[in-house]
Order: sequence, then structure tokens, then C-alpha cells
Amino acid sequence: MNDIPLRQRRWLLVAGAAFTTLIVGVAVGEWLGWPFLAAPLQRFVSAQMDRRVVFAVPVATTVPAAASAPSASPEKPFHIRFIGGVNVHVPAVEVGPPAWSKTPHMFIARDVQIHLRYVDLWRAYAGQQIRVDSLKAATVDGNLERLADGRASWQFGINPPPPPPVSAVPPTPRAVFGNLQVASGRVRYRDEMLDSEVDVNLTLADAVATAANTNPGKVLQANATGQYRALPLKLSLVSSGVLPWTTDENYAVPIAMNLNATVGRAEFVFNGTATDARRLSGFTGRFRIKGPSLAAVGEPLGVTLPTTAAFRAEGVIVRRTDVWHVLVDDATVGSSRVNGAFMYETGGSIPLLSGRLGGARLLLADLGPAIGMTPGVPRKHKGMVLPDRPFDLAALRKMDANVFLDFAELDLGSRLLEAMRPMQGHLRLADAVLTIDELDARTGGGHLKGNLSFNGQKNVAVWKVNVRWDGVQLERWINQGRTDGKPPFVSGTIQGKAALQGQGRSTAEILATLKGQVRAELKNGKVSHLIVELAGLDLAEGLGLLLTGDKTLSVQCGVADLAAEGGIFRPRVMVLDTLDSAIWIDGSLSLATESLDLRAVVTPKDFSPLTRRTPLRVRGAFARPGVSIEKGPLTRKLATAFLLALANPLAALL
Repeated sequence: MNDIPLRQRRWLLVAGAAFTTLIVGVAVGEWLGWPFLAAPLQRFVSAQMDRRVVFAVPVATTVPAAASAPSASPEKPFHIRFIGGVNVHVPAVEVGPPAWSKTPHMFIARDVQIHLRYVDLWRAYAGQQIRVDSLKAATVDGNLERLADGRASWQFGINPPPPPPVSAVPPTPRAVFGNLQVASGRVRYRDEMLDSEVDVNLTLADAVATAANTNPGKVLQANATGQYRALPLKLSLVSSGVLPWTTDENYAVPIAMNLNATVGRAEFVFNGTATDARRLSGFTGRFRIKGPSLAAVGEPLGVTLPTTAAFRAEGVIVRRTDVWHVLVDDATVGSSRVNGAFMYETGGSIPLLSGRLGGARLLLADLGPAIGMTPGVPRKHKGMVLPDRPFDLAALRKMDANVFLDFAELDLGSRLLEAMRPMQGHLRLADAVLTIDELDARTGGGHLKGNLSFNGQKNVAVWKVNVRWDGVQLERWINQGRTDGKPPFVSGTIQGKAALQGQGRSTAEILATLKGQVRAELKNGKVSHLIVELAGLDLAEGLGLLLTGDKTLSVQCGVADLAAEGGIFRPRVMVLDTLDSAIWIDGSLSLATESLDLRAVVTPKDFSPLTRRTPLRVRGAFARPGVSIEKGPLTRKLATAFLLALANPLAALL
């Protein structure tokens, strides 16, 4: 030490004293909490947020007290410490609303504790999003708002970002939170873009101890009422002491939570974890959902789904950022049993639903409400049977879809027709055009293939179908109800095709405008001899067949070629030719007036003394069709028989 020059020793002593003074000053400042920084910090935060920020608000008059809240320390003064990060305690703080808001404040909180990491402050200084590692408060009273133009009360800064495009997803705030813990409070949330207004009450309570968890700690309970997407809302949420509120998955900490909600006519239950309650992100867990219709379930989610019978489902749900992953273990739609795996992406301009939908059994009747066939709802015009409820074409423009269909069984809803086993296809929805391509179904031992489309881009929908079938065995496809070893009324394999197009605002309107062609051919066919004789009113042979037993006749030619125009089908050729007789059918079937007028003429190839060779007529409304004998020819035959009977009874029979 003696070797060090005096001047250098003086500088060392001064530096040491300064360092010691600095250490002591920092230690004293940390011990006191740097109280003199309260006013500068308040001004700095106000300037950065471009909001009125006030510390030490008279809490007793502004924040509602909660009986379950832990004892606060309003007498404890403001303090801030810098060791291990920036740690701030404020007895109370008020953040004012944006200039456009009419609310008295954005939020007022009591007994606030904030922790910021230096790495997050450095990132914020570099222009990144500010992240608050932890924010705790004893009580909170808040007002959160978002206007129709995208401006939101949680957007801070002197030069806030311009309003984003109108979207159903809340915009990313300038500040995010890793851990937001509130003992009690009330938050009112109003969102014009979502047509939502929700009132939330928060309470931090002691969790119930269990055998597996003898030290359960605290749970946060949130109860909300109001409306979401213009639908009545009632919600109950329980999480493990904190409310996850972050948009940065790198820092996300999953929090256990249970959610029960009723939105509109749908009920939701969720048990799992979440990392972001505000954006419904980071969700992982099991769910149960039910409603009177699949459409009712889709309404609160903003998902376009068809109107169906009563629906319920359960499975696993995972959400990361703007993508939902849903695995449906088991779902029922009316009497149908289905399952599937889906991905729902909301990041684009139009949401996209993709995945697979299948199951053990799908009943067409359960999807009937989607095309207006709602049980118990009468038609506008009495006596009509085709559904006339208008389509919701606007719903087709809210979402795109890319879903593969794979059902083990599709029940057509008729006891007369065999179900399709299996039925597969590829459903696409893009730009309000719904198509089902690669349609492949088996029924009656044969194949049905083709495609259909439903264009809802305009006010009037355009429907097209192009299908073909081959190898369908009539005796299997149609349940003809014959027992005791009797042969089917008609058998053989049919092949054919249909190309039809229609337009309208309902199913009835589309069918009333159909145009196109339907053609079918019967191969290796056989028909009941009894049916042919009765169709020709051959009483003698018909009675004999009833006594001796029915037999089958080989069909030499069976063709049906129908043309449709304006919803009216007319046979160009419709014939069933056997060795005994030929049956020719003409007339019309109108889907516009829901009526039919068909005429069947039987030309026998044999002779019978009790035959009445007269056409059969099938006509009337779909709801009340009738079968009759054409009166003119029959009257003439009866008159001739009466006159002949005067000369010779045998001649009358002839």
C-alpha cells in the first residue's frame, strides 16, 4: 500500500467510498421501496399508455369489497424493488378508459403486486410486446370494451395500432400477462363485433381438500351472465387459483380449469387445462356438448352446421393459437351414432373446417331439418308434403369446409328400402358452394356413385345431382313383405343414371323446378304372375294363382326413361314386358303441384274369360294418392256384356 502513490490512494478511497455509498443507498432504497419513484413512475406509465393512471386511489369508495378476499394492506405504502426483476406494490391503482369510451375507468385494482423480468423489459424496449410476468390484485373492478370498428380498450400506447379488420377474434393487446391472479372483483365486457355483453364476478376461495390432495390451496371461481353472439349466456368457471391470460405460448403455464356454460340453446362442459382464457387458446381437455340441434351447437362457436335432430357429443379438444383440434369419441344426432376428427382454423379471412366424419349409423331422417323437414312444423300450404322452409344461404358464406365422409350405414328412413352399407364421400364448402364428390355407396348388392352440388352464392340456390347405379338387386333393395316362401313381386338387377338440376329458396322450390333425365333398366328380371294378372284385371287367372300359388314371369324388357321439365316427370318410355303381358305406363308426376297422374295399360298375350282389359289410374296428391279403373272403357265393356248376356250367358262371359 505504501508503494501506491498518494494521489492514486486518494482516488481509490474516493471510489471505494462512492461504491459503498451506492451499495448502502441501493440497500436503503430497496428496504424503503424507493417511495420517491411513485410520482415519476405514475407519469411515465400514463405517458406510455396514453391513459390516466393514478396510484393510491381511495379504494373504499371505488372498488367493491369482497367477503372472501384476503386481508389487504391499504396502509402499506407504495414500494418498488429492482433485485431479481422489477417488483412493484401499489395499494391501489386506477387506469382510465380510452378517449372514446363512456365508462368511468378501464379498471381499478386494490393491493396490486407486479413483477417484470428484465429480459421482457429489454424486448419491450426493442419494440416487442410488453410482457408482465405476474400481476396480482386483491380486488378488481373493470370495464373492457371493443367497438365495431375494432378499437379496444386494452389497446395502449401514444400511437396505438390502427383498428384491425372486423373479426370475431379479439386483437392482440400491447401487453400480455403470464400470471394474472385476482382475489375477487367484477369485470364488465362489451364487444360490438361479437354482439356480446357479459358481466363477470370473480372470487378466490379455498379449494376442497381430497385424499389425493391434502393441501389444495386456492381456486378462482368466475360466474358470468349476459349475451354472447346475441345469444343468452350463463357461465361458471373454476380454475386453480389464477386466471390464465397470455398470448405468448413460450411462457404459457397450463392452469387446471372446469367450465360449464349455456349459450343459447347449447350446453358446454369442459374439464382440462388452459393457458389463455381471453382468447380461448391453449385449451386441452375433455368436453361434453349438447343441444336441440347441431346448428344450435355451432351458433355460439361461429361454426356453420346443419339443422338436425337433438345432438350430444363428447371427446377431446385442443386449441393452439388460431387452430382448434377436436376428436369426437361418440356423438348422437337423434338416433344416429357418429364420430370424427376435425381441425377448425380461424386465422384466415374465412374459417376452415376440415377432417373426417363417420360412424356406425346415420339416419337420413335426423338430417331432415337441414332441408326443412322439421317434425311437428306444418307446411304453409295444407296438404303439401315437400319441405318448404327457406334455406339459410347466408350461413354457407361464413365458413369453408373440407371433410371426408365414411359411414358404416346410412339409413334412408324407409322400411321399404335397404340402408346403404357403407356410404363414403368427400364434402367441400368453398365460396358458398357445397359439393359432395366421390360419392360411393353400396345397397342391394350394388353400387351408387356420383356427385352433387348446392350453390348458395346468390339469393336463389342452384342444386345439381349426377349419379349412377349398377347391380342393385330389387329383391334386396326393396322390402316386398312376402313370406312363406313366396317369390318377390319383382326381382332382378337395375342399372341407371340421373342428371337433374333445380333452383329455389327451399327444397320444395328446387324440386318444383327440376329439369333433366332419369333412366333405369332391369336385367335378368322376374315379376309376380299374380301382379301382372291383377294389373290386367284378369279375375280368372288371378283367382287361380291365389289358390294354387304365385309364380314368376321372366321380364324380357324393363325400361324406364323419364324426362323432367319444370318439376314435372313424364315417361318417354316406361315398359315392363313379360311372356304373359306387357305393362305400359304414361302420364306425369309433378313435384311442383305435388300430384301424380299415371296410367298403366296392360296388353295380354293370352286369353282369359274373366279379364277386364282396362287401364289403371294412379292419381291425386302425394299426401292422398288414389288407385282407380278408367271409367270410360270399363263402362263400355260392362254395357257390351249386359247386351250379350241377353242372348247367351256364355257370350256374356266371352
